Amino acid sequence: MSEDSCGYAISGLDEMGDGYGFRKIRHAIGVTAFGINALVLPPGYASGVHFHDEQEETYFVHRGTVEFRFGDGEDKHVLREGGVVRVDAATHRGMQNVGDGDAVVVVIGGKDGYVGRGVRPG
Repeated sequence: MSEDSCGYAISGLDEMGDGYGFRKIRHAIGVTAFGINALVLPPGYASGVHFHDEQEETYFVHRGTVEFRFGDGEDKHVLREGGVVRVDAATHRGMQNVGDGDAVVVVIGGKDGYVGRGVRPG
């Protein structure tokens, strides 16, 4: 992680680990307002199904082709690079890398809504 006194931090997925599984983006760059991780999935890998009590999640397919399963698994959608899906907390969900190469999915989770822009000129 690269951080300076100006209020930002920089890193990369390769700096957060290697091989398959989670890359803890939140921890690596000190995010405190929401959860954010990346998942690196080998071809054919299918995650288990899960849901949350309170946390809404958004999934962004950075690399590869990923099938998302919802509810009892009958509702399926294939997303390619650049695809995005938002999932309510209580909705059961799982995913599978259905492409020929590795897939990278960025997962953002949070609760209690949008804060607003609050942009001020520098």
